[in-house]
Amino acid sequence: MQRLTCKKIFGHLRTVITHRKWVRYYCILAGIPWRGIKHDLSKYSPVEFFESARYWTGKGTPINKIKEEQGVSYAWMHHKGRNSHHYEYWMDNFDDGGVPRLMPKNDFVEMVCDMLGASYAYTGNKDGKVIRRARQYWIDHVNRGCAINLQNKIMLDIAFHDLAIAEANMLKDGSKRNPHISSPEELLATGYLQQIWEANKEENND
Repeated sequence: MQRLTCKKIFGHLRTVITHRKWVRYYCILAGIPWRGIKHDLSKYSPVEFFESARYWTGKGTPINKIKEEQGVSYAWMHHKGRNSHHYEYWMDNFDDGGVPRLMPKNDFVEMVCDMLGASYAYTGNKDGKVIRRARQYWIDHVNRGCAINLQNKIMLDIAFHDLAIAEANMLKDGSKRNPHISSPEELLATGYLQQIWEANKEENND
């Protein structure tokens, strides 16, 4: 087990605060401000905070390192069971092998905001590619084989594809290459994520 130091405690605290700040920013844009305000408050609980702080490096989530060394992360077990914006929260029927359920609309929207906020917290935005890195994280996650509801997977694929295009259209000075393409912020403010959920919430059996 890793040693707990003051540097790790304050480093992890800073990461959590930064992450929550950016998730709040995106949630406000996406029309779910209360979700942004209360996002990830469980990370301040002792079971989540101190285990994560022991493995803090500032270069990504400590959860993966905890699992590699200990086999299981009690911080993650606690977190995913108390935060419905994680698709793992919506796994049901474990006695039958597990059935991933469709996430409610606001949980889906907060999940996207969470991934964008994590990209900011762990990589910053010096190159203007926050969404591209969040999208790549999602692609890598899917390729490893994640048990997410198919419709939620489709929603995330669409959202990250379109948001990445919007981000790539932005120049460093804040202007656009193509003025007719919305910025990521403009797209989120239109209720775009909610529209994706509404359009894809039913399974297509055609």
